[in-house]
Amino acid sequence: MARIIIADDDELVGEMARDALIAAGHGAGLVSNGADALKIIKARRPDLVILDCNMPELSGVLLVQELRKSVEYADLPVMMLTGRRSERDEELARFAGANDYMKKPFDPDELVFRVEELLAAQR
Repeated sequence: MARIIIADDDELVGEMARDALIAAGHGAGLVSNGADALKIIKARRPDLVILDCNMPELSGVLLVQELRKSVEYADLPVMMLTGRRSERDEELARFAGANDYMKKPFDPDELVFRVEELLAAQR
């Protein structure tokens, strides 16, 4: 069981992702902005983070850049789950430090599969 933080300002999408991960046996929490996600990550490091690119206060791209500046979080797996669909958006997210990039709308089963692949790569 992995501990996963999901940051998405779309409550319905965030709940769908959280519920799929919990059904797969993981512990998952949901916050609605990047600033809250950063506070939680620093308070108790999760095993993986899922971020939306566009969020209030701190975007997912800026949050992953912030995490990658720190030795403590440089290896924390980060998946972007976003409505941004262009190749350029994906390139920017990966350049910022995202390990994976998944576009909305998404298949919950594919989300779980890709999360578990990221977790396995960390072991």
